[in-house]
Amino acid sequence: MEITELKRQAAERAVDFVESGMIVGLGEGSTAIYAIRRIGQLIAAGALCDILGVPCSRNVEETARALGIPLTTLDDHPAIDLTIDGADEVDPALNLIKGGGGALLREKMVAQASRREIIVVDHSKLSAALGTRWPLPIEVLEFGWKAQLRFLEGLGGQPVLRCRADGSPYRTDQGGFILDTRFGPIADPWALAAQLDARAGIIGHGLFLGLATDLIVASPDGVRHVRRS
Repeated sequence: MEITELKRQAAERAVDFVESGMIVGLGEGSTAIYAIRRIGQLIAAGALCDILGVPCSRNVEETARALGIPLTTLDDHPAIDLTIDGADEVDPALNLIKGGGGALLREKMVAQASRREIIVVDHSKLSAALGTRWPLPIEVLEFGWKAQLRFLEGLGGQPVLRCRADGSPYRTDQGGFILDTRFGPIADPWALAAQLDARAGIIGHGLFLGLATDLIVASPDGVRHVRRS
């Protein structure tokens, strides 16, 4: 079965938990987009009503508007009922690496505001330890960004500036740069997160620890739902 089909199955299963009247966080990425499309279909069909979406990026905002999903902001609705988002890597404790789509800061803000954070992935995103399969995206200020590169090297990382196809630096919605940093399997993600959080000039990082309440993972054997204890 193709990965794209597995992504669709996982995302659409998550939409089963969306109810009329909810404030719904709309995640960024190639899996979460299937959930956004499904929500738009259900709204158009009248199966869902009074839904307000909180988009995690400008790209998601444009997509949701085109699909007819009414939108709001975190300022107006600081408590979100449910968020559906993807992940780049998931460990057995439902800790995540996110940020492959570049929206890690807004995604984390929305996740922290959510009563329920449903992560949708295909089976290839499962990992015994974060950092095994995916570099850790770290968003930094443009000012002094090379100092952050050296700091990450000092932590044992191998940071690479994310660039666009034309070679120019990729910029987030906030105007920050992203350093995709390979650490290999991360023995203590909580300790690394604390070091990154304490560093001036680092805007955010892709370690999402203790935030996911649910994981929906699709594989050729079917769709599985796991809840964090």
